[in-house]
Amino acid sequence: MESTTRRWEPAVVDRFAGDHALLLVGASEVERAVPRGALPDDAKEGTWLKTAWDGDRLVWAEVDHKATEAARSRVASKLARLRQRGRP
Repeated sequence: MESTTRRWEPAVVDRFAGDHALLLVGASEVERAVPRGALPDDAKEGTWLKTAWDGDRLVWAEVDHKATEAARSRVASKLARLRQRGRP
């Protein structure tokens, strides 16, 4: 009988370091290094992913376009508010 510890978690690409991507995984933003080639081709820094894990091993990743756009929109809104603070 095969047992699996697979779990599904959101993750964001924090940065790339050589052949690895550093992801912040789950609500607690645990940092995990994964091979860059394990990610979708269109993943870049700031991209949100839907991920599946078997223990600490990434077994599947897909870009979450909706979450990525929502995060970019939040950041753009915050930057606009900050820029307005200094104006008369």
